[in-house]
Amino acid sequence: MAIPYRFAGSTEKAKNFFEDGMSSACRQMYAAAVDDVPVTIYYAFKQRDADDNDATASTGWETMLSAIIRAGFCITGTWPIRTEMGSRANGQNANALASSIVLVCRKRTADAPVCTRRDFLTALKRELRPALVNLQQSNIAPVDMAQSAIGPGMAVYSRYREVLEADGTPMTVRTALQIINQELDQYFSEQDGALDRDTIFCVALYTQYAFREVKFGDVDVLARAKNTSTDRLREKGILFAERGTVRLLPRDEMAAQRRFDVSVTWQVVQRLAHALDVDGVEGAAQIVVGLSAEDAEKARALAYRLFQTAERRGWAQEAYAYNTLVTNWRAIQEAATRIKKEQGANQGGLFAE
Repeated sequence: MAIPYRFAGSTEKAKNFFEDGMSSACRQMYAAAVDDVPVTIYYAFKQRDADDNDATASTGWETMLSAIIRAGFCITGTWPIRTEMGSRANGQNANALASSIVLVCRKRTADAPVCTRRDFLTALKRELRPALVNLQQSNIAPVDMAQSAIGPGMAVYSRYREVLEADGTPMTVRTALQIINQELDQYFSEQDGALDRDTIFCVALYTQYAFREVKFGDVDVLARAKNTSTDRLREKGILFAERGTVRLLPRDEMAAQRRFDVSVTWQVVQRLAHALDVDGVEGAAQIVVGLSAEDAEKARALAYRLFQTAERRGWAQEAYAYNTLVTNWRAIQEAATRIKKEQGANQGGLFAE
């Protein structure tokens, strides 16, 4: 194992051991592979690290993908497999992988072309967005979204013999991963356009301050910019404002209030996350019963968005709450459907009498 203590505490020696071993393994796999059968590689490693420039990529993933591509493979897909137990010590209330990742690879054709950075970006924008929509519709766990996005993203990068930067140097795998992550972030940010104005404000405030207290003047400027007001949001039971400070109401405080506007997607998501935590799937389903299909889908999409924010900010408990909501979404919907049927049957019985 490439752990520093096995190499007299040397991180560099451990890193070199991992890279050399991975490269050798991938070359042997390539030699044994056939053209018409894919090669699958199981891997579990967190996709994102932050470097000094706040760009994101993972050294582990960079090494793995570099070895695969240099061996002559192209990556054609990735998919999470539920192998990591949420009850393990480092998985509870933490932003830990819920899955191992399967990489699907094929031999790259001998006549694979070379492309420019611009060509790569054009193809990536064209192919990654539909793939992300499919992943989200498949209800993939938010914590696994970044890992799964590697597949369609690296499928574009690895189909070329080289991707050339503006100065003629080859684009590195690390740079490609950073670009894929940027596209993923942009995809979720663009979904804000479908949200109501109050939710757009809440997301902006949450992104900067979470549930901390902020000076009234700063929040008022933001509220005006988002075409809402602090008074409006306080009346809806979303904000706490007193003595010149304002903060978003945490989930438990919001749930304690009777006011609940289902047209505010932010409020729906927070109430769902709280109900799931306190009363389980049945409690969350009781809320979904009162939502239209469109409002429910907006809530699920926002949970993905808020997970991305919390994960990037290092808010582990917040990320855990939104990840748990999405991973339980199908069970919540099934319970809501059952509750609606039961309510309909009860009403029918009353009318029959």
